[in-house]
Amino acid sequence: MMARAAEVFADAWGYGPAGTWSAPGRVNLIGEHTDYTGGLVLPFALEDRAHVTVAPRDDERIRLATPDAAIDLELAALGPGSPPGWAAYLAGAAWVLREAGHEIPGFDLALASEVPVGAGLSSSAALMSATLLALDDVHALGLDRAALAALGRRAENVVAGVPCGAMDHMASLCCTQGHALLLDTTTGATRQVPLDPAKDNLALLLLDTGHPHALADGRYAERRAAIDAANDEMALATLTPGDVGGLPESWTDDVRRAAAHVITENARVRAAVTLLDRGDLAGIGPLLDASHASLRDDLRVSSPELDAVTAAARGAGALGARMTGAGFGGSAIALVPGDCVDAVTRAASDAVARARIRQVMPSAGASRDG
Repeated sequence: MMARAAEVFADAWGYGPAGTWSAPGRVNLIGEHTDYTGGLVLPFALEDRAHVTVAPRDDERIRLATPDAAIDLELAALGPGSPPGWAAYLAGAAWVLREAGHEIPGFDLALASEVPVGAGLSSSAALMSATLLALDDVHALGLDRAALAALGRRAENVVAGVPCGAMDHMASLCCTQGHALLLDTTTGATRQVPLDPAKDNLALLLLDTGHPHALADGRYAERRAAIDAANDEMALATLTPGDVGGLPESWTDDVRRAAAHVITENARVRAAVTLLDRGDLAGIGPLLDASHASLRDDLRVSSPELDAVTAAARGAGALGARMTGAGFGGSAIALVPGDCVDAVTRAASDAVARARIRQVMPSAGASRDG
């Protein structure tokens, strides 16, 4: 795919780029809808990557190309809601860098990505992270990975109009191979937590339902608003499951249930990290199941397809399974004994006809590749 990005660049612009950069999609092992409340998340990077080839220009033009489309923009025209669609994640990187005071000029960029779109795997963060890393490199800005991730989040919030939290861009930029990234979104502190399923004859299966989610359709924003309302009144990251019964009676049922999910999900992340530090990956299975139940019943961001593939996986021998990502479609993750991989794959495929099942391994974050 790296070579494909270079081919697209040459075909579109008739010369060679200054280099090639890539960034991965991610799977969140556990810790869903907690990152924008100052909570804990535990994602790992996928092998799937978005590749960009970039060359700087000496004017204010941005030319973007994919294998299927091209667009020509002016830096001055960038801003909230402009450009729309896929270009927002590429041009948005330039907008946010300039907003932060980095007077970068225009550039030519070509993209070739293997991160599935709409599968809940942060394909948009992969595009944004690869582009930010490329522009930082080309212009020797010297920004660290956490700073680039913060810029990526702002660009996605403002230019693309998606109210995402801190996790996706941090995962894409900061994960390391063979680890999950524990991120405390209050302090920004991170720790690489060993995650090597093969060592214990286990497998992590990605269950892509084939039913894409759409974060811009309003339902994500509604759930986010309920969580924000609770978090504005009580810092949810400071509460424990024992506090759930004492949530204000004045809150609506939606707000109370959303808050309960966030509070209990943070506790599940802590418990999962404790087990992983002990080398007990199998022990996190019940935590994955409990996370899915909370997302389904309290936050109500699951879907019939996500419920079907996770139930089928458990019935065929998975130790635990949960939806991953913002919800309303997309993918789930299942922890499976090595000798049950085929059975779980068949069961999940039978449960949802369009499902695509594959084994995934914790991989490296964004990099310059050439």
